[in-house]
Amino acid sequence: MFNFQSLLMQRSLFFCLFFAIFSCACQKKIDPIVVVPPVVVKDPNVAPYAWDKFSMGADLSYVNEIEAYGGKYSDSSKAGDPFLIMKKYGCNTVRVRLWHSPNWKKAIADGNLYSDINDVAKTIRRAKAAGMAVNLDLHYSDDWADPEKQFTPEAWKKLDFATLTDSVYRYTSEVLTILAKQNLTPEMIQIGNENNTGMLHPLGKAVNNNFKNFGILLNSGIKAVRDFSKNSTIKPQIILHVAQLQHCDWWTKALTNSGSVTDYDIIGLSHYAKWSTVSPTMATIGSIIKELKTTYNKKVMIVETAYPWTAKGADSYGNIIDGKTGVDIYGVSEAEQLHYLKDLTQTVITAGGSGVQYWEPAWITSNMKDRWGKGSSWENCALFDFQGNALPAMNFMREKYVF
Repeated sequence: MFNFQSLLMQRSLFFCLFFAIFSCACQKKIDPIVVVPPVVVKDPNVAPYAWDKFSMGADLSYVNEIEAYGGKYSDSSKAGDPFLIMKKYGCNTVRVRLWHSPNWKKAIADGNLYSDINDVAKTIRRAKAAGMAVNLDLHYSDDWADPEKQFTPEAWKKLDFATLTDSVYRYTSEVLTILAKQNLTPEMIQIGNENNTGMLHPLGKAVNNNFKNFGILLNSGIKAVRDFSKNSTIKPQIILHVAQLQHCDWWTKALTNSGSVTDYDIIGLSHYAKWSTVSPTMATIGSIIKELKTTYNKKVMIVETAYPWTAKGADSYGNIIDGKTGVDIYGVSEAEQLHYLKDLTQTVITAGGSGVQYWEPAWITSNMKDRWGKGSSWENCALFDFQGNALPAMNFMREKYVF
């Protein structure tokens, strides 16, 4: 038999419960939604480090472009944001390059620009949202700057040396101001990239150990950073960058004596076994880093390095480092990539170094083009496999090292 009185009692209890819950919710202050990256790892052997204790870094300059051209990343076959994946594995620093006016990119990127100030701001925003520090790499060029190429930006080509020096100051200040207004101030900043032969050629070229003009230009950029720092909560540490260990001592000596450059914080090194002419042993690497730190009383950091995990490729774009042979006692495999990076990192730490930053670990194959091919010429040195899945070598950043 239908019990109408029982139904009324049930409804009464329901509405009392509803209004009680609603009343509590109204009284409680509703906080804005904050998305927190999943950075807590339960593995007891994980030892994440603060960036200013030891920079576990990754250059992720290409990621925005790779994703725009179909590149996908995952961890244990689960799709994810590469910044958060890197963070999960212990990455605490993102390095990103900035070109002055890279208009040449439009022809190969469907009219879009990458590695300009807007793209760099996007990368820094992603890094900081994931809780990582930033190393901003100023190339002072519209294009790649390296030991062989230090092209003056098109906008500066007709300037005399005094005006060029002033432009370095103004440009560096402007970049930092633009980023600061967006709460994107970098924790580290490179005044140039792989400046073995100086910068802003021909006026800033270093010839026969004459670093005078090069030094003036560097000091102008350095002054801009120091002046900016006077009114900034974040005071970027200044990195000067030389490629390959065989060049670092004479270069730093000439920079100090001929260039009169002393006001910087970190000697940044590129170390790739493929182009190294010093002994490939970890003992040699460690002794060079220790000597630099002791002689010049500066922090020393490897700001570029990489090691192959295979000799194969994922596309028709030939690989820069072929991966057919390893170096010293290290072979070429997923396990050996991790082995090499763990030993290199411990070597840098033992020698008193301040960081290891991996170059383009996320440069996987995609429909992205550069001047020389489509896809990636670095996928066999990435820290993601051919399917975009995190490789074991990613773990080198969260290894428990001895300090």
